[in-house]
Amino acid sequence: MSNNRRGARFWINTWLPVLLAILMIVIESTEWMGADHTSGPLRTIWQAIFGHVSERQWQIIHHYLRKTGHFIGYGFVGLTWLRAWWMTLPKSHFLTDTLLALLGTTLIAASDEFHQSFVPNRTASPWDVLIDCSGAATLQLVVYLFMRINRPKQLARAA
Repeated sequence: MSNNRRGARFWINTWLPVLLAILMIVIESTEWMGADHTSGPLRTIWQAIFGHVSERQWQIIHHYLRKTGHFIGYGFVGLTWLRAWWMTLPKSHFLTDTLLALLGTTLIAASDEFHQSFVPNRTASPWDVLIDCSGAATLQLVVYLFMRINRPKQLARAA
Protein backbone atom coordinates (compact mmCIF):
# COMPACT_ATOMS: atom_id res chain seq x y z
CA MET A 1 0.00 0.00 0.00
CA SER A 2 1.52 3.33 -0.98
CA ASN A 3 1.81 6.16 1.53
CA ASN A 4 -0.69 8.35 -0.36
CA ARG A 5 -3.37 5.62 -0.05
CA ARG A 6 -3.03 5.22 3.69
CA GLY A 7 -5.76 6.91 5.63
CA ALA A 8 -5.90 8.44 9.07
CA ARG A 9 -6.96 5.13 10.58
CA PHE A 10 -3.72 3.50 9.39
CA TRP A 11 -1.53 6.26 10.85
CA ILE A 12 -3.40 6.26 14.16
CA ASN A 13 -3.21 2.46 14.40
CA THR A 14 0.48 2.57 13.53
CA TRP A 15 1.75 5.39 15.74
CA LEU A 16 -0.75 5.62 18.63
CA PRO A 17 1.03 2.81 20.56
CA VAL A 18 4.28 4.80 20.33
CA LEU A 19 2.56 7.92 21.63
CA LEU A 20 0.95 5.95 24.47
CA ALA A 21 4.34 4.43 25.37
CA ILE A 22 5.90 7.90 25.46
CA LEU A 23 2.99 9.12 27.61
CA MET A 24 3.64 6.25 30.01
CA ILE A 25 7.29 7.34 30.29
CA VAL A 26 6.23 10.96 30.86
CA ILE A 27 3.91 9.89 33.70
CA GLU A 28 6.55 7.64 35.26
CA SER A 29 9.12 10.43 35.07
CA THR A 30 7.28 12.56 37.60
CA GLU A 31 8.13 13.28 41.22
CA TRP A 32 5.23 11.01 42.21
CA MET A 33 7.03 7.96 40.73
CA GLY A 34 10.37 8.65 42.44
CA ALA A 35 12.02 5.95 44.53
CA ASP A 36 10.86 7.62 47.74
CA HIS A 37 7.23 7.24 46.63
CA THR A 38 7.44 3.73 45.16
CA SER A 39 9.37 2.09 47.97
CA GLY A 40 6.45 1.72 50.38
CA PRO A 41 3.88 0.22 48.01
CA LEU A 42 6.41 -2.06 46.32
CA ARG A 43 7.74 -3.25 49.66
CA THR A 44 4.23 -4.09 50.84
CA ILE A 45 3.63 -6.19 47.72
CA TRP A 46 7.08 -7.81 47.92
CA GLN A 47 6.66 -8.77 51.57
CA ALA A 48 3.14 -10.10 50.97
CA ILE A 49 4.59 -12.49 48.40
CA PHE A 50 8.07 -13.28 49.75
CA GLY A 51 7.95 -12.41 53.44
CA HIS A 52 9.73 -9.84 55.58
CA VAL A 53 13.04 -8.32 54.49
CA SER A 54 15.34 -6.04 56.43
CA GLU A 55 15.73 -2.38 55.50
CA ARG A 56 19.18 -3.06 54.02
CA GLN A 57 17.85 -5.98 51.95
CA TRP A 58 14.91 -3.88 50.81
CA GLN A 59 17.15 -1.09 49.55
CA ILE A 60 18.95 -3.56 47.29
CA ILE A 61 15.75 -5.27 46.14
CA HIS A 62 14.05 -1.94 45.46
CA HIS A 63 17.02 -0.74 43.41
CA TYR A 64 16.94 -3.86 41.24
CA LEU A 65 13.16 -3.76 40.88
CA ARG A 66 13.38 -0.21 39.57
CA LYS A 67 16.23 -1.06 37.15
CA THR A 68 14.32 -4.12 35.96
CA GLY A 69 11.36 -1.81 35.38
CA HIS A 70 13.59 0.37 33.20
CA PHE A 71 14.78 -2.63 31.21
CA ILE A 72 11.35 -4.18 30.65
CA GLY A 73 9.44 -0.91 30.26
CA TYR A 74 11.78 0.49 27.65
CA GLY A 75 11.89 -2.95 26.04
CA PHE A 76 8.19 -2.54 25.32
CA VAL A 77 8.68 1.08 24.28
CA GLY A 78 11.22 -0.18 21.76
CA LEU A 79 8.73 -2.75 20.48
CA THR A 80 6.12 -0.06 19.84
CA TRP A 81 8.71 1.85 17.80
CA LEU A 82 9.68 -1.33 15.93
CA ARG A 83 6.07 -2.11 15.09
CA ALA A 84 5.43 1.44 13.90
CA TRP A 85 8.48 1.50 11.63
CA TRP A 86 7.71 -2.01 10.35
CA MET A 87 4.23 -0.85 9.36
CA THR A 88 5.33 2.55 8.04
CA LEU A 89 8.20 1.21 5.92
CA PRO A 90 6.89 -2.19 4.72
CA LYS A 91 9.69 -2.69 2.18
CA SER A 92 12.55 -1.87 4.55
CA HIS A 93 14.86 -4.44 6.11
CA PHE A 94 14.25 -5.59 9.65
CA LEU A 95 17.63 -4.13 10.62
CA THR A 96 16.56 -0.69 9.35
CA ASP A 97 13.37 -0.84 11.39
CA THR A 98 15.35 -2.02 14.42
CA LEU A 99 17.88 0.80 14.15
CA LEU A 100 15.10 3.39 13.78
CA ALA A 101 13.32 1.86 16.80
CA LEU A 102 16.51 1.98 18.85
CA LEU A 103 17.08 5.59 17.82
CA GLY A 104 13.56 6.54 18.93
CA THR A 105 13.96 4.66 22.19
CA THR A 106 17.34 6.27 22.83
CA LEU A 107 15.94 9.76 22.23
CA ILE A 108 13.06 9.14 24.63
CA ALA A 109 15.35 7.57 27.27
CA ALA A 110 17.88 10.43 27.07
CA SER A 111 15.09 13.04 27.18
CA ASP A 112 13.57 11.28 30.18
CA GLU A 113 16.86 11.30 32.07
CA PHE A 114 17.46 14.95 31.18
CA HIS A 115 13.98 15.81 32.46
CA GLN A 116 14.60 13.87 35.68
CA SER A 117 17.64 16.05 36.38
CA PHE A 118 15.16 18.88 37.10
CA VAL A 119 12.77 16.83 39.28
CA PRO A 120 13.65 17.26 43.00
CA ASN A 121 13.44 13.61 44.09
CA ARG A 122 14.75 12.06 40.86
CA THR A 123 18.26 11.58 39.56
CA ALA A 124 19.51 11.48 35.99
CA SER A 125 21.91 8.73 35.00
CA PRO A 126 23.47 7.78 31.68
CA TRP A 127 23.48 4.22 33.04
CA ASP A 128 19.68 4.27 33.00
CA VAL A 129 19.75 5.24 29.31
CA LEU A 130 22.04 2.25 28.72
CA ILE A 131 19.67 -0.04 30.64
CA ASP A 132 16.71 1.36 28.69
CA CYS A 133 18.39 0.81 25.32
CA SER A 134 19.55 -2.66 26.37
CA GLY A 135 15.96 -3.57 27.18
CA ALA A 136 14.79 -2.30 23.79
CA ALA A 137 17.57 -4.14 21.93
CA THR A 138 16.93 -7.36 23.85
CA LEU A 139 13.19 -7.45 23.19
CA GLN A 140 13.78 -6.59 19.53
CA LEU A 141 16.24 -9.47 19.32
CA VAL A 142 13.61 -11.76 20.83
CA VAL A 143 11.12 -10.61 18.18
CA TYR A 144 13.70 -11.19 15.45
CA LEU A 145 14.46 -14.70 16.70
CA PHE A 146 10.74 -15.48 17.00
CA MET A 147 10.17 -14.28 13.44
CA ARG A 148 13.22 -16.16 12.21
CA ILE A 149 12.02 -19.43 13.76
CA ASN A 150 8.25 -19.17 13.34
CA ARG A 151 7.79 -16.96 10.28
CA PRO A 152 10.94 -17.13 8.15
CA LYS A 153 9.10 -16.46 4.90
CA GLN A 154 7.46 -13.30 6.22
CA LEU A 155 10.83 -12.08 7.51
CA ALA A 156 12.46 -12.95 4.16
CA ARG A 157 9.79 -11.00 2.27
CA ALA A 158 10.44 -7.98 4.51
CA ALA A 159 14.15 -8.25 3.73
